[in-house]
Amino acid sequence: MTKQTPSQTICSEGNQCAVTTSGLGYQWPHSNVELQFPDITLKRGEHLFIKGPSGSGKSTLLSLLAGMLRPTSGTVSLLGEDITPLTNGQRDRFRADHMGVIFQQFNLVPYLTTLGNVTLPCRLSTKRHQRAKPEPPQEAEGLLADLAIPKSHWHQPVTRLSVGQQQRVAAARALIGHPELILADEPTSALDTDNRDRFIELLLTLGQRAGSSVIFVSHDQSLATHFDHELFLEARS
Repeated sequence: MTKQTPSQTICSEGNQCAVTTSGLGYQWPHSNVELQFPDITLKRGEHLFIKGPSGSGKSTLLSLLAGMLRPTSGTVSLLGEDITPLTNGQRDRFRADHMGVIFQQFNLVPYLTTLGNVTLPCRLSTKRHQRAKPEPPQEAEGLLADLAIPKSHWHQPVTRLSVGQQQRVAAARALIGHPELILADEPTSALDTDNRDRFIELLLTLGQRAGSSVIFVSHDQSLATHFDHELFLEARS
């Protein structure tokens, strides 16, 4: 597919947008500069690769799309709902119900087992629990197997896993329960080439199977060929 910026894609009524942003900006506390981001229009089921140099605002943009930050200007609409005016609690609930997020720092719960971490979204969201097939534990086991986490590790504390294994567990946690939108912040940084390619293939295959849209942030330009669209963020002066 020809690469294009996502703002060139128009969502028709029969193919509702997964993500629409307009005039999006964010100003960090105690900063005099507001980061400005290009408008995004991404259809359901499409995949977007976001690239840019360090400091260009890639992680900030992902946090705005996830509802973890509220924009200081502009709007964010996800799955047909404007999340900009929602309270913090309402945005948290929306994220739990509809999004899988792979954080740069993993954010795994250290006192839970590997399986416990993966099934956590289904305990926090009835909607994610209902979409897990056949049940959350079985879907979690399938994801861990697909991501090459040995069965002997499934019932161990997640802190006993290697960094690369923990990153794959974080990916499985984001994928469980068929979220409509998957946001991934540098999710392959701790993986070797084989596991990196395996992870991306699984992420996009599962996303396609569930009809999920995927937004993937990385500095690794070689990964862009896997995605429908690219968005480049300029360096901030």
